[in-house]
Amino acid sequence: MAKKAARKRSSGGKQALISKESGSQGVGSASRLIDARIEELGDWRGEMLSRLRALIRQADPEVVEEWKWEIPVWSHDGLICTGETYKKVVKMTFAKGASLDDPSGLFNSSLEGRVRRAIDFREGDKVNEKALKGLIRAAVELNASLVSGR
Repeated sequence: MAKKAARKRSSGGKQALISKESGSQGVGSASRLIDARIEELGDWRGEMLSRLRALIRQADPEVVEEWKWEIPVWSHDGLICTGETYKKVVKMTFAKGASLDDPSGLFNSSLEGRVRRAIDFREGDKVNEKALKGLIRAAVELNASLVSGR
């Protein structure tokens, strides 16, 4: 099945490249840009970003991959999370993380914020896959509840 890629205006007036289906890579698609970021990193950060991406897709097979602010973004009825890469961390920022229960204590960054929460992964960190998938699913459920409550 061919991937659909389209540009849409974000709230800041900038265009975001989005890709709505998994499958073949369309030239210029958000998925291709994410693939390129993973490849260009070429180290543990690329491996971690790839692993997190796979977990997001497993947790929500209907996730929409986007490329905004020069970083990977995953959405479903609204923004779920971003995948930012820095020199010493891969940061997974949940847009509405402050509203999510985190019984496993995955959130370890941006804890003082009123809206967002993040998880910083460092080289060699183990990923609690079960807990992370639960957090992703909870973010999707929260987005869906906000959309249906409009």
